[in-house]
Amino acid sequence: MDKFRTLFQHFQSSSESVMNGICLLLAMVTVKLYSSFDFNCPCLACYNTLYGLGLLFTPPIALFLCGLLANRQSVVMVEEWRRPAGHRRKDPGIIRYMCSSVLQRALAAPLVWILLALLDGKCFVCAFSSSVDPEKFLDIANMTPSQVQLFLAKVPCKEDELVRNSPARKAVSRYLRCLSQAIGWSLTLLLIVLVFLARCLRPCFDQTIFLQRRYWSNYVDLEQKLFDETCCEHARDFAHRCVLHFFASMQSEMRARGLRRDSAGRGPETPERPEPPNCLDGGSGKAHLRAVSSQEQVDRLLSAWYSSKPPLDLTASSGLWGCGLSHRAPTVVPGTRASPHTDV
Repeated sequence: MDKFRTLFQHFQSSSESVMNGICLLLAMVTVKLYSSFDFNCPCLACYNTLYGLGLLFTPPIALFLCGLLANRQSVVMVEEWRRPAGHRRKDPGIIRYMCSSVLQRALAAPLVWILLALLDGKCFVCAFSSSVDPEKFLDIANMTPSQVQLFLAKVPCKEDELVRNSPARKAVSRYLRCLSQAIGWSLTLLLIVLVFLARCLRPCFDQTIFLQRRYWSNYVDLEQKLFDETCCEHARDFAHRCVLHFFASMQSEMRARGLRRDSAGRGPETPERPEPPNCLDGGSGKAHLRAVSSQEQVDRLLSAWYSSKPPLDLTASSGLWGCGLSHRAPTVVPGTRASPHTDV
């Protein structure tokens, strides 16, 4: 389970190559799903349009949501948009850049489904067979309105007895399929032209703003991921120290009880002083994690990270955004007043 979680977090990383690979994988899954899907139009006038349009747009919506879920930057973008300003100002340009990047990758699979459905034409024929103008087809023009409605509703079902050998059915079906393919190829050409223009015209403009927004969007993503990893590291270290502290205190209590029970027959023995829990695993270079050593401090730290993130200036004093997590009394130099905030 841990290996699966690690692999999933790797695929959720902010690397553009990995995210592009996920988009390509979703597109391939879309092609496979559409090719294996058995399309059956209901051939009823009141349901054809609903079924055809539903099959044309409902799977793309589901694929779009899957693309958002698979992209870690979508969650980071919402968190950056909704977080309090605190000591760090919020740049709307970074949020717009992240939103554009997320939408571009999430729309890949839905567009593939829509283009495949339009080029295939079955959904379009089912959805709009009842909307064809009967005056364009001579064999239908001589029918009564009720017969026309029933005939057009049966056009997608070529095996139906009413339209099995009818040339009018083939003409209506061919007309709608050609119209669907024309829309599909036009949309494909439009998307290719837009991507071509975006790639070719972008170097013609100033790249400074683009590079800045790209850098800071990657920074926000990496900062949140490093914070989560550090929290996991602190939780493991904190749990380890709590367990050691529990066993050390229990050992001292057991020794004290044993001394009281055997004090009548033995002389007093000097009990061994247990090692402080902070020294049992000392020297590992985790002083910045061990400074937070109580539940109240952890809660205060997490609250401070959400409500007031540190400024993006390493030269600034830590007192500007420190949250006073230490419970120890500050050292006061004679002749000076104690600071209301205590550094960790």
